[in-house]
Amino acid sequence: MALLEIEGLRIEFPTRRGILLAVDDVSLSIEEGEVLGLVGESGAGKTLTGMAVIDLLEPPGRIAKGDIRLEGESIVGLSAEAMRRIRGAKIGAIFQDPLTSLNPLYTIGKQLTETIQTHMNLSTEDARQRAITLLKEVGIPAADERFNAYPHEFSGGMRQRVVIALAICCNPRLIIADEPTTALDVSVQAQIINLLKKLCRDHGTAILLITHNMGVIAETADRVAVMYSGRIVEIGTLYEVVKLPRHPYTVGLMGSIPVIGEEKAELSHIPGAMPRLQEIPSGCAFHPRCSKVFDRCRRERPELTAVGMQGVRAACWLYDGKSSSDG
Repeated sequence: MALLEIEGLRIEFPTRRGILLAVDDVSLSIEEGEVLGLVGESGAGKTLTGMAVIDLLEPPGRIAKGDIRLEGESIVGLSAEAMRRIRGAKIGAIFQDPLTSLNPLYTIGKQLTETIQTHMNLSTEDARQRAITLLKEVGIPAADERFNAYPHEFSGGMRQRVVIALAICCNPRLIIADEPTTALDVSVQAQIINLLKKLCRDHGTAILLITHNMGVIAETADRVAVMYSGRIVEIGTLYEVVKLPRHPYTVGLMGSIPVIGEEKAELSHIPGAMPRLQEIPSGCAFHPRCSKVFDRCRRERPELTAVGMQGVRAACWLYDGKSSSDG
């Protein structure tokens, strides 16, 4: 049984002009100790999927359909108090901007010890010692002294390390990491990536890694799911998706990444832009931008279909035998 199972997830935003469909029939699973990378352009629905797992969708966003199971038990529709007990204890979160996760009015030590004591039966001194140990584990120098520092006294990279310490302080089984390296310089990104990998290796923590940075995915993920316009268009092992992409959108994403040592006059690109929620086309949502488009793509929406030998699935009519004659 997978640690996390998302089945048929549908997220809607009711508006005065009708209902906007932001995430449409997304199904994913993550095993213990696995890093699943969720990639795609801004607006694809990646962050909303992660927020749905930890029940932090901003109103009027809502889960209209589907189920989310953690360790086999559904967590959709739980009370706010029940979800608060799960967040921190079983699911941790790392967000793009660490300042949004840290309270500027409290020292990092106070924030860590309060979180630890909320979910674990520890005395104040034991919680303090655990917090200092965690700060050391995530690479905060002079952790004993920095324990009483405020968030503004840390650099961006150090703040992100504190957020990671907060996310793992109660030994959660799963971490939702939403663009955890975006605001950091390249050298600090590498350190954060290594830290996430160490979490999986040492603690068996599973990570849903949400990002548009394929370099981060290539260094961190075991499997990759590619999202476009609210749907999964391809999912498979890191090697298969990055080196042997099937869906034309994934091919375009991979082709836009420069390769060291390979000379090209220009990188490939995907024309156009992702459609707005109120303008999603019929059939395959990618068809207006696709170089492989044919009539069926405009009429019918493809479902994920097994391709290749490694459990890779792609939502594309190119891999349906009946489509070859449908010019």
